Amino acid sequence: MRFKVVHERARALALFRKFFWSIAVMMTAHGFATEVHIGSKRFTESYVLAEIATRLLRQEGVSADHRPGMGGTIILWEALKGGAISAYPEYTGTITEEILHTRERLPLPRIASELAQYGVGITDELGFNNTYALVMRRDKAQALGIKRISELRNHPDLRLGLTHEFLDRQDGWKPLSAQYGLTMRNLSGIDHALGYAALADGSIDVKDAYSTDAKILENDLVVLEDDAHFFPQYQAVFLYRLDLDPRALQALKRLEHTLDEKRMTELNAQAERTKDYAQAAALYFGERSTTNASSRLLSRIAHWTAQHLTLVGISLFVAIIIGIPLGIVASRPGPLAFFILSAAGVVQTIPALALLALLVPVPGLGISPVTAIVALFLYSLLPIIRNTAAGLQDIPLPLREAAAALGLRPGAQLRKIFLPIASRTILTGIKTSAVINVGSATLAALIGAGGLGEPIISGLNLNDHATILQGAIPAAALALLVQFAFGLLDLLVIPRGLRLRAHGQ
Repeated sequence: MRFKVVHERARALALFRKFFWSIAVMMTAHGFATEVHIGSKRFTESYVLAEIATRLLRQEGVSADHRPGMGGTIILWEALKGGAISAYPEYTGTITEEILHTRERLPLPRIASELAQYGVGITDELGFNNTYALVMRRDKAQALGIKRISELRNHPDLRLGLTHEFLDRQDGWKPLSAQYGLTMRNLSGIDHALGYAALADGSIDVKDAYSTDAKILENDLVVLEDDAHFFPQYQAVFLYRLDLDPRALQALKRLEHTLDEKRMTELNAQAERTKDYAQAAALYFGERSTTNASSRLLSRIAHWTAQHLTLVGISLFVAIIIGIPLGIVASRPGPLAFFILSAAGVVQTIPALALLALLVPVPGLGISPVTAIVALFLYSLLPIIRNTAAGLQDIPLPLREAAAALGLRPGAQLRKIFLPIASRTILTGIKTSAVINVGSATLAALIGAGGLGEPIISGLNLNDHATILQGAIPAAALALLVQFAFGLLDLLVIPRGLRLRAHGQ
């Protein structure tokens, strides 16, 4: 009977390992194997342009996907150079100021020549100039008589809410305020979309905007005249890797000279009205989406959930096979145990977003799903290590002496007696790691790794609670499902005697 129980437990553990390994293989083979990745920044127009490009690529027979809302210019630029993405929409002024680091107004051929040194190409202009601007509510601007940026000098107490990227850009707030002599006393950083909501409810008085933002017309905002001509031309283009599939490049070039400011503003408005970037992309092609909205939503949620599961599955699997041995070592008193637990504890104190940012520059990682997996793996370690160590340390001394009296070698004592006795505590640590990972994995979308963070980030961009819930609700449901699954796993992994003792208590 004892042999049968041990055999069933070993079989259950083997199935458990096989389950996570199959998830890892599935992710590698399907989840992130698309040939061409189109990235986008975290604002509506970038999403829409990336959706249009993705659709054009697919029409050319190129396998492509859209990695939305990956962040600001530098993140997208590094992802492009590193090969994490194949192309993304950009603007000439941003390229010269933020990438080439010059205030000189460079012609497109010169820009192309400079970018080629990095293995990057540039399309011709798409047809519209989306320059930066400062905007105010019309009633506030009229009441104060403000029409130009220079006139802000007379009102230093106005509350400015500027995007974090604009605060740090070379063509952003610092040089702008220096050129205009602005000494504003009330300045704060805010998300692009949330800034419009703050402007509407009067929480701020001035924000930075893009000239083709649909919210400018929708909210009847005043665009302050750039009377010192500070902002350069921001002609929309696509940047792409020079090793891009020729069919993909041909598709991108079909976008050249096809969009003017009016048309782009209409597409942005469509995206914000419908909360659906794909519908705005369909409008570019003169089509109306014929797919049922509910079925399209279910398909997207299924796709996001599959990506989310693979991120969590691979990171947790690796954390288990590394964390348990480390926990065994940490269960033995000494400086090595102290170091292992301290290092895992320090990692746990680093905010998830900061950990992603720290990992991106590491060679071999960059802006990629692998970076997200590494971050999730590091977050998973502490509960597994700590619970493994605690479970083994709590084994009573008489049991240890009995195991030694049986004549078992230390390795056999660990495998056959100590680990089974500690299995309940160890499994609790794994369960804790799994639940933490489900929540933390939503941040993976910030570096284009997909998952249920995509609709959350998109919803923040659109200031739409319904879109946020498309990611938040499945993520919460997934956390509950993980807890339930580990409850069932208790029945397979934990020795029956320990389960009975726990219920008896």
